[in-house]
Formats: sequence, structure tokens, C-alpha cells
Amino acid sequence: MTPAPGAGGEAKRKKRRRRRNPSNPLTPSNTTQAQSGSVQPAPKKPTVKNKQPYAKRVDEVSAGGLVIDQTGTKGLLIGRRDLKDQTGQRLLWSLPKGHIEEGETPEQAAIREVQEETGIESEISKALGVIDFWFMAGGKRIHKTVHHYLFKEVGGVLAPQVTEVDDVGWFPLEEVVGLLAYPDEKKLISKSGELNL
Repeated sequence: MTPAPGAGGEAKRKKRRRRRNPSNPLTPSNTTQAQSGSVQPAPKKPTVKNKQPYAKRVDEVSAGGLVIDQTGTKGLLIGRRDLKDQTGQRLLWSLPKGHIEEGETPEQAAIREVQEETGIESEISKALGVIDFWFMAGGKRIHKTVHHYLFKEVGGVLAPQVTEVDDVGWFPLEEVVGLLAYPDEKKLISKSGELNL
């Protein structure tokens, strides 16, 4: 026996269709009824993103540079072991430099650091420029600024600082740029032109 129209059979079929089509944006499970009687989409639940904490920024300021010997023909470099070299024999040559301590000017720090790292006493002839760069260390973003100077040797005895430097040496000025391990230092010394005191 077929039910008469309006006896409830048609309404049941419509309900079944709504349940079978969950993608319909206006199904009862996805809507809310406003007081005006119109059907509106249900508000979405806020999503919580996994935010990774930013690495802490640390600013460091150092000073150092290139010392030229008393003959005016050689430059002073420091060597540190390359930690990526499995033999442990390769040295990375760079300019002596170190952190500026509280109350020091960049010039005072540069003279002190050169003496501590190399044993050589020096005085500043002129400024060469400033290099700044970023790197990660210990989970921190380090922004380092280094003031560079040209020095002339005035005394002292060549000796590497035991705790920080593996070797020190005087090299012909024309070889210094080729020996430097870090591109920023190479560029700085290259563009300095004649290294006259």
C-alpha cells in the first residue's frame, strides 16, 4: 500500500537525503538557525597552530684586524683547527679579533685582543671597515659586528693564545688574502688596496 502524499513518506526521504550528503553545506549538522529563521553556516572552531619559539637574538661586537710587521712586508694571521676536518690538521686562517669588554672602545679592544691572541704588541694605523653577519650557536641567532683596523707591530713575542688559538704566523702581504678562510675578511682586505702604514 502506497502512503498518500503528505502522509510523512516524502519528509522521511528528504531527511535521509540530508544524512547521506554530508558535503551539503546547509545540512542541519553544519548549520545554525538564526532568530530570523534563515539558515547560516555554523561558526568554525579556532585551530591552534604549533608555534615554534623564535631563537633568541644576541648582539655581539668585536674588534681586531691586520697587523703588519716592522719591515712592512708581512701580515699576522691566527690559525684555528677546522672542526669539519676529520684529520684535525687543517687550519682556518683569519684576522685576530675578540669581544669588546665593558668600558672599552673598539680601538682599545682591538689592540688588547691582538696581543692576547698573538703575543704581538701593536698600534693602530687606520680603520679598515666594519663587517657584520649572522650565525646560529647554542640555539641563539647571533648578530656579530666586527670593527677592523690596520696595525703596525711595535713589539712583543709571537706566541698563540693557548686557550683560543692553535697557531699564529707572519705571511707575505701578497699571500694574506689567499690564506684567509672567511669571504668577508678576504673582501675587506682585498678592497683595502695597498696596505701601507
